[in-house]
Amino acid sequence: MKKLFYFGLLGLAAFEIAKVYFIMPMPGSQRMDSLQLAYFFHTWRWAFRAVFGLMIVAGAAEAFRVPRTSLLARPVGAMLVVGAIAWLFNFKMTADHMFREPANPVYRGREQNTVDAEAMVIGVESNGEARAYPVRFILYHHQVRDTVGGQPVMVTYCNVCRTGRVYDPVVNGQPEHFRLVGMDHFNAMFEDVTTGTWWRQVSGEAVAGKLKGTQLAVLPFTQLTLKRWFALHPAGQVLQADGTDPEHFEGTSGFERGDGKSELTRTNPKSWEEKSWVLGVEVGATSKAYDWNRLKKERFINDEVGGMPLVLALAGDDRTFVAFERPDAGRFTLEGDTLVSAGLRYDFSGRKVVAASGDSRLRTVRASQEFWHSWLTFHPATLRGE
Repeated sequence: MKKLFYFGLLGLAAFEIAKVYFIMPMPGSQRMDSLQLAYFFHTWRWAFRAVFGLMIVAGAAEAFRVPRTSLLARPVGAMLVVGAIAWLFNFKMTADHMFREPANPVYRGREQNTVDAEAMVIGVESNGEARAYPVRFILYHHQVRDTVGGQPVMVTYCNVCRTGRVYDPVVNGQPEHFRLVGMDHFNAMFEDVTTGTWWRQVSGEAVAGKLKGTQLAVLPFTQLTLKRWFALHPAGQVLQADGTDPEHFEGTSGFERGDGKSELTRTNPKSWEEKSWVLGVEVGATSKAYDWNRLKKERFINDEVGGMPLVLALAGDDRTFVAFERPDAGRFTLEGDTLVSAGLRYDFSGRKVVAASGDSRLRTVRASQEFWHSWLTFHPATLRGE
């Protein structure tokens, strides 16, 4: 019976470690296809704990039948070690304890804004309202919930993949709430509150649980500097720091420029390496990745993806990018930071620089700046724009 006590403690410790290991960025864990195992451990965590707890209780009487001087070195010491492991892996190393959503989001216009003008932002525009979400804040929070022009939005960013995404957080007709549970293949994973289903940040797809196969609606957004955002949307608002300990945002400006120091987030300046940047484009079922170094050199690329003629462009700040469908397959050039085609000029929001009332804008194409390893993992059949 004494062995049962120690086997119970050992099993509980191993379980608490494994439950976190398979869903957090630990050595080797993110290169395994372990998502379903991680979800199984998470779903049945209380059953595992109950079994190991019963083993501990069943063997406790025999285990504690030792000289009083041996209690701390043996059963009590073992329990303290396992308790410390359980506390560490449940309250210090879980994603939702390490990264927290903003408690009271505050938005300000250009005159009252305190965010650096060169900060990268995720910009959302809906029904005449425009809001910007600094990447340096979202990469800590991982998600920000908001409503823009009456449209509920879930703005997300995963710095290990370098993926910004915006989703409609309505599931089966009802607003859903999500919490960060960890990551799989280096991409953030969210859990919905209602069903406990896990959702992948990079795609908005439910990948484990009751709603597996369900897809969050993807909403259009732009990724650009705050300075350019305000130039395009002078009446827009930007998310401010919410009182979170500033240390969580230290070094984030370096990350935005590609100067991150962490092994998980640092950039490889070469082309087509795991940590190289690409601009990934999706048109229907077709995806294509373009070398960021090529885009920096050429500034604009006219191409066709999935039968759609499109243009990619990078502004002079080397950070603001756009992707638009080319009307009538006309070819574009770039003059300064203005797109030009057939005598017409467009800014980086797709609006005509000189436009009559009611003139339509260029249609945005879904595009994302990412690490090459991320794009290739989640788009294994991708084409490459050499």
